Amino acid sequence: MKIRAAVLEEFGAPLEVQEMELAEPKTGEVLVRLVACGVCHTDLYTASGADPSGYSPAVLGHEGAGVVERVGDSVTDVAPGDHVVTLFSPQCRECEHCRDHRTNLCLAIREQQNQGHLPDGTTRLSRDGEPIRHFMGTSTFAEYTVMPEIALAKIDPEAPLDRACLFACGLSTGIGAAMNTAKVASGSTCVVFGAGMVGLGAVVGCRLQGAGRIICVDLSGERLMLARSHGATDEMLGGPDVVEQLLEVTGGLGADYTFEATGNVNVMRQAVESARMGWGLATMCGVAGKGETLDVVPRFLITGRRVAGSSFGGVKGRDQVPQFVDMYLAGDIDVDAFVSHKLTLDEVNRGFELMEAQDGIRSVIDFA
Repeated sequence: MKIRAAVLEEFGAPLEVQEMELAEPKTGEVLVRLVACGVCHTDLYTASGADPSGYSPAVLGHEGAGVVERVGDSVTDVAPGDHVVTLFSPQCRECEHCRDHRTNLCLAIREQQNQGHLPDGTTRLSRDGEPIRHFMGTSTFAEYTVMPEIALAKIDPEAPLDRACLFACGLSTGIGAAMNTAKVASGSTCVVFGAGMVGLGAVVGCRLQGAGRIICVDLSGERLMLARSHGATDEMLGGPDVVEQLLEVTGGLGADYTFEATGNVNVMRQAVESARMGWGLATMCGVAGKGETLDVVPRFLITGRRVAGSSFGGVKGRDQVPQFVDMYLAGDIDVDAFVSHKLTLDEVNRGFELMEAQDGIRSVIDFA
């Protein structure tokens, strides 16, 4: 079938919306009609060339939600008409990692996905006979996409898909970092660095875990106000002296849990240094640029602080994303406030511009 999709042709150049061919789903695969897709920082990160694992040409996009149109052989968990959220982090439920509670990093199709291929090592996207690679196994900057069944979360059809798509990446990453990776304890003190989509998700996750104090740090007063409406108890403007300020307001000891959601290695260091001596846990959610390193003074670790990484918030997507969507429908998570701009597919580059200008929280492409 012919579809329109946003293609990364060259790093550092705008995406190009083009017509291309999408082949039918093969065994274990599903054809999804996209209804909505968030414009996430990871898409911009790859398009800029900062991602060392990036490749082109490829159809970008990974924060999608849509409706199942057709299924290939051996697909049992979803059927035509089902509403789904796309998962760049699949869950086969069978590999060693899927069967272990300590990680969500499924091994089933990791190698093929990293190369821009579907599980059989080929692509379903092509242009004039030339294969076009899939991005993060999803390629949701497109009217339709073909994905593995194990990379789709079936959700309640009552959930608006232009809201549900945020659970495909940013929102789940933040919520999961607090709930799954850090396992925030009730009554604890948390600090969240960054009030973008992931950071606000972490604020929500800390609130849902019953944290007693949630301090949000950002450079934008407007975003800090939004963080308060989602559960932050304190706000603080970021800067070089923020660690000293955080220590001062936590009795000189630091926070039980800190979360870094900016991708800035200097902020990552602040997250470590503002974690509590003895048991403070600093969870890293942001993605740093190519070649950047985290500089940590060893004494911060020797005195009991720990550092954890969190990919997609430790969320096992097929199981937990539907639960998050149900929490949204129950009123426990206010997703509506995060959707700041509605765009068409042809305006995808405008989504990147809004993100770089820190205008709003999430731009959503509406395919309806």
